[in-house]
Amino acid sequence: MRAELNYKHLRYFWAVAREGSVTRAAERLGMSVQTVSGQISRLEQAFGQALFNQQGRNLVLTEAGRAALSYAERIFLLGEELSDILRDDALDKTIRLTAGISDVVPKTVSYHLLEPALHMEERVRLVCREAGFDELLTELTLHRLDVVLADRPAMSTQSQFESHLLSRCPVNIYGTYDLCGQYRDGFPHSLAGAPLLLPTRDNILRGQVENWLETLNIRVRVVGEFEDGALLKTFGGQGFGLFPAPSFASADITGHFAVDIVGAIDGVFEHYWAIANRKKLQHRAVEAICSAARHAS
Repeated sequence: MRAELNYKHLRYFWAVAREGSVTRAAERLGMSVQTVSGQISRLEQAFGQALFNQQGRNLVLTEAGRAALSYAERIFLLGEELSDILRDDALDKTIRLTAGISDVVPKTVSYHLLEPALHMEERVRLVCREAGFDELLTELTLHRLDVVLADRPAMSTQSQFESHLLSRCPVNIYGTYDLCGQYRDGFPHSLAGAPLLLPTRDNILRGQVENWLETLNIRVRVVGEFEDGALLKTFGGQGFGLFPAPSFASADITGHFAVDIVGAIDGVFEHYWAIANRKKLQHRAVEAICSAARHAS
């Protein structure tokens, strides 16, 4: 029979793990060392696993302890969020929107896509979580998210989701003013041999840019590949190479990274989607986001 988890024991474990010592944890908790030590022993008995090893005067986590700490952190973070929400006097007048943002969607684009929800008449409490596409869809399945913003729709086989196209955005090539001076004239064929920064191969834009270059028979020098779009732009702003990015946020990109537009990539578009669980389609903030996109198109 599975032992029932005692959350008081888990909180004592959490305190000891953070302090690295039963003595320091006991002082922080205002309890005796014997009490805290005894509660940790009971938790280890319930799990059937040692959570700590003694290392000198300190305690270090075992593999089981590290796994337990990861879950404990999330459990108590959710508890703090719940406490904050229930103390909110305007709770009945507030719409909570928990949005998952795919890690390939630029931050400025995310803001613009979510902006319609922030201007609703009702008060909106926004919670944003960033992760990979598949992880976010799992969270959406478990109803931990209200909407996912991504660069692709859910697959047609995932019938529990409904995907809404929010934006079809052209893509530009950007670079420092020096690089723009070198490669703007004669664009795009001037890019032959140019240093180019690209997203990693799991990014849809990477394949589109490579196909565009291949169609024009242009060979560039790929000098960097980045999972993080902000990091790619940072290197681009330092003159390490030219880089593709959506025109949707061109003013933010040129202003923040001190770059300019070399030229537009003809026929290449970034698509941004809102994906919702069909059971959550009546969420007013999600509907506001999708409705704004329909009126803009």
